[in-house]
Amino acid sequence: MDIAALIQAIVTPLVTHPEAVSVTPHETADYMAFDLTVAPDDVGRVIGKSGRVAQAIRTIVYSVKSPYTKRVRLNIMDAPHD
Repeated sequence: MDIAALIQAIVTPLVTHPEAVSVTPHETADYMAFDLTVAPDDVGRVIGKSGRVAQAIRTIVYSVKSPYTKRVRLNIMDAPHD
């Protein structure tokens, strides 16, 4: 299962600027981390009220069988301003 493609498929319909969505995987000492970057005005849409949308996305991503030996971690970030 391609975790980055899964994250992209879940998040793209939620945002108003789908071209700004990017998922960057990197490995840390404890996790296989995926940095989700969206446009600054879409961060609220991805996080949701009280973090409910973000929690739902994380629940799906963390429940998928991962090809990695380390645990998966999803970090939500906004794109740098121009």
